[in-house]
Formats: sequence, C-alpha cells, structure tokens
Amino acid sequence: MPVPRALGYMLASVTLAMTQQIGQNIVNTNVYQIQGDLGATVAETNWLIAAYMAPNVSLSIALIKIRMQYGLRNFAEISIAGLLLAAVLNFFVHDLQSAVAVRFMSGIAAAPMSSLAFFYMIEPMQPQRKLTAGLSLALTNTTLGIPVTRLISPHLLDVAGFHGLTMFEVGLAMLAFGCVYALPLATPPRVKWIGPVDVVSYLLIAIGFGAIAVALSLGRIYWWLEAPWLGWLFALALLCLTLAAITELHRKSPLIDIRWLTSPTTLHFAGALLTMRLVLAEQTVGASNFFQALGIQNEQTVPLYAIILCAILAGGLSCAALLRPGRENWFYGTALACVALGAWLDSGATSLTRPHDIWLSQSLVAFGSALFLPAAMAQGMGSAIVRGPLYILSFITVFLFTQSIGGLLGSAIFGSFITLRTTFHYNVLTEHFALSDPLVAQRVGQLGGAYGHVLTDSTLTRGEGVSLLAQQATREATVLAYNDAFLLIALIAGLALAGLLLHLAFLTLKARFATPAAATAA
Repeated sequence: MPVPRALGYMLASVTLAMTQQIGQNIVNTNVYQIQGDLGATVAETNWLIAAYMAPNVSLSIALIKIRMQYGLRNFAEISIAGLLLAAVLNFFVHDLQSAVAVRFMSGIAAAPMSSLAFFYMIEPMQPQRKLTAGLSLALTNTTLGIPVTRLISPHLLDVAGFHGLTMFEVGLAMLAFGCVYALPLATPPRVKWIGPVDVVSYLLIAIGFGAIAVALSLGRIYWWLEAPWLGWLFALALLCLTLAAITELHRKSPLIDIRWLTSPTTLHFAGALLTMRLVLAEQTVGASNFFQALGIQNEQTVPLYAIILCAILAGGLSCAALLRPGRENWFYGTALACVALGAWLDSGATSLTRPHDIWLSQSLVAFGSALFLPAAMAQGMGSAIVRGPLYILSFITVFLFTQSIGGLLGSAIFGSFITLRTTFHYNVLTEHFALSDPLVAQRVGQLGGAYGHVLTDSTLTRGEGVSLLAQQATREATVLAYNDAFLLIALIAGLALAGLLLHLAFLTLKARFATPAAATAA
C-alpha cells in the first residue's frame, strides 16, 4: 500500500477512536458544568453516563458475529451513519429526559467505533506487524480520549455550553463518516454465523451487563444501601447471566465458550486485566475528582492533561517499537511498577497540592497504562487466534468485560472508599472540636471575624466561624481520604507486581529443574 494511503488509514483510525472516546467521556468529565444547561442535579446528570454505558458494555459481543456475517465494509458504513445520526440528535436536547434518550442511542451507535479504529490501524500494516506495532498503536488510540476531552472541554463550554460539546462531537462524526466512505476496508469472506439462539443469549447478556453498568455508575451517587432498586438491578443481572450461561453450556456452537472462560488460565488472565483496570482508577477517578473536591476547575488542569497525553503517546510508541511475543511479562512488570510509584507519590497530597505538583506521578501512571493494554491484548489474542474464531470471540468478551465493567467497578469501589474514609476522617477531626477549648475558640473567632464588618451580632458571627471551621475540616478530611485511596492503589499495584515476579521466578526455576531431568532421561 502506498505510504500516503497508509497514513490516511492511520489518520482514519485516530479519527474514529477520538469520535468514540470523546463522545463517551464528554459527559463524564463535565458533569458539574452541564447540569445547569439541563436543569438537573449532579445525581440526575449521572444518569447520562449510565444511559450511555448500559448498551455499550455488551454490544461488541454481538457486533463480532454481525460483522462476520454481513461483511466488514457494510458494517462500517452502516455503523458510522448511525453514529452521525445519534450525534446530530444532540442538537434537539434541551432537558434531562431527551438527553438520557440521546445518550442511550449514542451508546449503541458508538459501540462499533473501537473495532473500526482497530481495523483501520492494522489495515495498511504487514501481517507480522499487525499484532505488535499495529495493535499497540490501535490500543493507544483508545486511551487518549480522557486527556483529549479534558484539554478541549473548557474551550467548547465557553463557546456554547453543553451544545458546544455536542457540536464538536458532530464535527468528529462527520469527519469519521467521510474517512469510512473514502477509505474502505478489505472485506474477508462472509460466514453465516448468527442463529436464533444467539439472539436469545445476547439479549440475556445485554440485560445482565447493562444492569451491572447502571448499578455501578449510580451506586456511589445514590449509595448502595439506601436505594433498593440497586439491589434489584444486581439480582436481575445475576438471573440473566446465569440463564445465558446455562443456555451457552448446552449448545454445540455457543456464542461464548463458557468452559474456556472458566478455565484456570483464562480466569488468571481476566484477573490480571481486572486488577490493572482497577488500579488505573488512580488517574481516571482519583486525580480528577481530587482537584474537583478542592474547587479546581478543568481550565486549571489543562497543562496536567497535556503532560498525561504525552506520557500515553510515549508508552504507546514504546510498545509499538519494542513489543514482541514473549516480552509481555516485562511490559506488565514495568506498567505495575509505574502505577505503584505514581500512586505512592500522590498519597502525600495536601489541600495546597495543585496540578503542577503531580506531573511526574500522573505521567508514570499514564505511561504504565499505555504499556499494559497492548501487551495483554497481544498475548491473549495470539493464543485465541491459534484456537479459532470462537475463542477469539470469547477472548474479546473477557477483554471488553474487564475494560468496560472493570472501569466502572474501579470508579465505584474507590469512589465509595473515598466517601467512607472522608466520613471517618471528618469524625476524627471534629470529635475534639469544643468551644471550651481555647485553641478552637480562637480559630472560630478568627474565621468569624471575616464577617465582622457585616454582622454586628456576636452569636451570628460565631455561628459563621463554626460553619467555616466545619468546611475546613471537610476539606482536610477529603484530602486525607484521597491519600488513603492513592496509598491503597499503590499497595494493590505493588502486591500485583510482587505476585508477577514470584510467578516468573517459579517458572524460571521450574524450567531449570526440568531441563536436567529431560537430559538425564535422554
């Protein structure tokens, strides 16, 4: 393929990935900024995230078979047309109800974009480079969405608020639409692969995954033990996924190979992917929410996310240049070490910490995240390709589940942990607050003195001082809670790294003892 055309395919891949990623994260990163435009509370605005993720987390499973049966080119053209339609509908959004409906449609329409971005990136590459450089660059695309969204959001919000964000989404969708029609993908032979039972199995899986996605998206907002409907969602998910597993176990040609999914090797691999996805919440949940809690706006974090973007690109390019079969464990170890060190550095934050203070730590976390995913995907995909198409589908199910549901699970776990630790630290800080204590009385007087020129009543002035002291205690308790979360993430990443090193040492010793035994037997 000529170099200009090959670059065109790679640019199309970047455009498709950005269209999907920015569309997914444009609400997540601007919840507080867009709630006023929609006339909703923060809790109600979070329903937009749940509405997007509910269909999105499972659709890729069905799309693999649809793509193989109806052809990759037809699949690409119809998918991008659907995405453009969903993006245009944002212009008609003026309240929360219409926004939720459009976000649900956007979640459906955006599901094929990651696959298309992957195919466009590997299309111009030589076969031997597809699962190394091609895969590394394709997966790097999928991790650029959050920093890019953080970089552009403040400017778009200044232009036209919520509709400024959606106008950019429409523009990206139109560019992607042109790329898909101008640069068609090579279509492999079609295979008639979809049967009636596949539809039943997928619907059960979709309902199960969708219920989990909604519950994880909203659980820490409405709180797990306060909203009974969260429990019903988890019960529905358990029922549907159990029925799907029973259905698949009794089929000769299942949609997903449940026996392979529950094998020790696959469970080990899924556990590693899930662990890494959980610790990456340090950046996606920890750092961003930490600054929001301190009242720092997106405009002030732009340099930080520019640094993160550069670190992700450096990690992706390193993978593209160095990743080879058999080297995956080195990438895993380096990634875990980077995340553990970055999280540990962040665990010393104070209420005076500002975005420029964590450039190094967040760069380490971003670099580690960019190293891990391509190595994991290459190792899993390589073994699945050897086994056949059914195992490719099953592997992609594992990978997507750990990345989509794992991301929501990480946000839910660490968000809830921070809430609980904030309450704990606040109680510890305030249990000794008593106006009979001279130091506390002096502090209250100093804080209340700020209102002395507008309030003449000493009781009201003291009340304002107590209120300001409570606000300061809440802020410090929140900072301590985030430090606990960062330290917990560093501990998890450190333990995972130690487990990996022990596993590699065991395999090395096993190989050394096996070699002399084999030589003696010969």
